[in-house]
Amino acid sequence: MQVDPDALAKLLRNRRIAAVTGTNGKTTTTHLLTAAIRQGTADPDRRLVTNADGANLYHGIASALGEQPRADIAILETDERVVPSMLRDGRPEVLVLLNFSRDQMDRNHEIKFLGRSWREALAEAGEDGPVVVANSRDPLVVWAAGTARKTIWVDTGAGWNQDAALCPECGAVLVHEDRWDCPNCELTEPQAEYRVDGDEVIERDGTTWTLDLQVPGRFNRANAAQALAAARVMGIDPKVALEGMHEVTSPAGRYATTTFGDTTARLLLAKNPAGWAESLPLAQSDPLVLAIDAVAADGKDVSWLWDVDYEQLRGRRVVCTGPRALDLAVRLDYAGVEHIVQPDLMAAISGHPGMLLDVVSTYTPFQQLRKLGGLA
Repeated sequence: MQVDPDALAKLLRNRRIAAVTGTNGKTTTTHLLTAAIRQGTADPDRRLVTNADGANLYHGIASALGEQPRADIAILETDERVVPSMLRDGRPEVLVLLNFSRDQMDRNHEIKFLGRSWREALAEAGEDGPVVVANSRDPLVVWAAGTARKTIWVDTGAGWNQDAALCPECGAVLVHEDRWDCPNCELTEPQAEYRVDGDEVIERDGTTWTLDLQVPGRFNRANAAQALAAARVMGIDPKVALEGMHEVTSPAGRYATTTFGDTTARLLLAKNPAGWAESLPLAQSDPLVLAIDAVAADGKDVSWLWDVDYEQLRGRRVVCTGPRALDLAVRLDYAGVEHIVQPDLMAAISGHPGMLLDVVSTYTPFQQLRKLGGLA
């Protein structure tokens, strides 16, 4: 891209593209969708390309595409800020919009600006734009997708809504009951074509598909439902798509189990309050290791720690680790959670033989743990 500033646009041409974006779940959903399409595609090693490790900015996407310039199908995790360029240069067949929440506020600031950029880009794409598979439970996603030529709505079930207090259209306070609604304008939760109910995805006509996933959590069932809808847009039979998604176990190290000396640990990634809200209930070990950093890849603003419900950890022991362990320790003091501070990652994890230790981490320590555990 230094040699040719138009390299990414050239690499995107002449491919069938599915793009996946949102604050949380991009990497896992991209893996699920890739597995679904791989299962239903002849000669996928030659024909299919994806940025499997989550390098979702311009250079990462260009690098992945450059590795397989002749692949005609591309499944691309796309950073929220890259979506307008992807729509303009890639002309994706399908765009998966997962969710919006505060994340890396030193870079992204107010998330409505990102939503507006999606909305404007979809309006500009017009009839040449993608089919959008969108989360009907997220008001900002619904507003952003409002200009798309066609939208398939997925009711992902109740989830994080603390970043959805105000209507993105008129600014009124939204009403959150069985369905969300703006009392002041026409923006309301749309009727969904797909609905997640436990391990099942139910279509509007009553057709039911059972999810058989190896990745845990309510949020991953929501990710899988949107991947299923996107795979159908790409021409994959749902049964075939579900068979492929079953093969996904630890996308880019998430939920992977590995050993660190005498300790067996499971790695959980949580990058922002919405991610922590989903990950903490999965982490059952006592003690529990929480790893925190705040460099560029994590987001330099750690004020989000005060929006996480760490109070749910009362009665368990926590080991705070990573360069910003003391920030976390202060938060746990106020939450009334018993904890110790051990800034060194290996020292924090070591010394727990005979048990499965859960480690919940922000992005940078997570990548270090992948390397230390032989996963990267």
